[in-house]
Amino acid sequence: MDYGHSLEFGTFLTPGAAAPDRVLALAALTEQVGLDLVAVQDHPYNSRFLDTWTLLSVIAARTTRVRVAPDVANLPLRPPAVLARSVASLDLLTGGRVELGLGAGGFADAIAAFGGRRLSPRESVDALREGIAVIRAVWDESGGTVRVEGEHYRVRGAHPGPAPAHPVGIWVGAYKPRMLALTGELADGWLPSAPYAPPDQLGAMNAAIDEAAAAAGRDPGAVRRLYNVTGTFASGGGFLDGPAQVWAEQLAELALEHGTSSFVLMTDDADTIRRYAAEVAPAVTEIVEAHRAGGAAEPTRTEPVRTEPVRTEPVRARPGATPFAVVPTPDPGLRLSGEQLWDEEARPHAPAPDADRLYTPHEQASGRHLVDVHDHLRSELEQLREIVAEVIAGGIEPHSARSQIQTMTVRQNNWTAGVYCAQYCRVVTTHHSLEDASVFPHLRRADEALGPVLDRLEAEHLVIHDVLEGVDRALVAFVSDPDGPARLQHALDVLTDALLSHLSYEERELVEPLARLGFY
Repeated sequence: MDYGHSLEFGTFLTPGAAAPDRVLALAALTEQVGLDLVAVQDHPYNSRFLDTWTLLSVIAARTTRVRVAPDVANLPLRPPAVLARSVASLDLLTGGRVELGLGAGGFADAIAAFGGRRLSPRESVDALREGIAVIRAVWDESGGTVRVEGEHYRVRGAHPGPAPAHPVGIWVGAYKPRMLALTGELADGWLPSAPYAPPDQLGAMNAAIDEAAAAAGRDPGAVRRLYNVTGTFASGGGFLDGPAQVWAEQLAELALEHGTSSFVLMTDDADTIRRYAAEVAPAVTEIVEAHRAGGAAEPTRTEPVRTEPVRTEPVRARPGATPFAVVPTPDPGLRLSGEQLWDEEARPHAPAPDADRLYTPHEQASGRHLVDVHDHLRSELEQLREIVAEVIAGGIEPHSARSQIQTMTVRQNNWTAGVYCAQYCRVVTTHHSLEDASVFPHLRRADEALGPVLDRLEAEHLVIHDVLEGVDRALVAFVSDPDGPARLQHALDVLTDALLSHLSYEERELVEPLARLGFY
């Protein structure tokens, strides 16, 4: 049964303590490629793992869009009242980007060894029920003090709050009958993992959740169906074991038959994440949206998801495809510095696109994304120029904490400009490094005719790197050299000339190939 939920895609990362930078890089990649969620398993007793809540907080701080969730939080080792405030606090700090996967705790010996209570399976379910009541009561600021008199958790007179920034979903990891019934009765989502709940078992489990929801007076569709999945792009013939199209057809079938709407990929491989985002997620969305828009009959089969490709015409028909409509930002043509860093007339061009080709909305968005990223860089460059102009003119007030130190006004202004410039330079460098390391190699492999354009873009990246180094040197001169303001202004003018010219050239040559070939 398709419950009609919006489709979401995410990653399930191992919180390995041996390589924390790698975990953070994979989380950043999850956002960069356009996925929706970063989920992290929670096993506090595992000495090889980072603490999940600390890790999620750092991931949230280093991203701007992607949501984060424990998958699933180990309730026996995380007191529900404290967990509720941790979730609400991070949700407020991130503007509503936190969800709560929650579990009863599946490894009793490990939990006991780490100081938790040893509970029987029945007691664990009862404790989870009480824990959910505590969490929701702490989030509810409309009532009085929190009072939960349970056998496992007792909260007597605690003040509620803070409330999360958005209605945080409680997604329960459940497999057995009592846990499935609790999920239908109380949870906002069901979050199983394919190794423990293979596709051929989802139907019966979903039915148990639906029955419990109906018995509790709830709409079964109120429970979002999520799924932790794992797979390989090799041709093996099993579930998620083959080309991207096989993945797309199998996941779309789960969405249409079992209502699964969130697919969380269990992987620590960057290339797999890139392929999942670029090839699988948009294809699944196209299949499902085509079925929904066309009023396709709901599948009635009860056998397991097929391991061979399901023949679905919507992907080949490319629903919603239209002529390419993304417009690159033109070069303004104005030059401020008088320096010519490269010969613009010698720039190579990409092959002309097929005039008859149509592009899906997702493909159009891929082309538009480059323009959006560049527009952000252009906007920040303009802000940088305005700030430096004010600093040079002495128009920026020092920080209020130092306003009384009149003799340090210029020094404070210098510091403000330096920090802002350094931050902007890092943004530009990171953007170019990402293109050089990931996007450009993909485009080379996908279309050899783009080689000369990519060579030229990479060469211009090196020139811009040197220009950024010149900005750093000018910042030093601004503090110590009488000609510092002039040097800084000139360095910014050179950066402006180079960057605006380069960004426009890159968009002109790559927005269509990116729409056609994707970012990864």
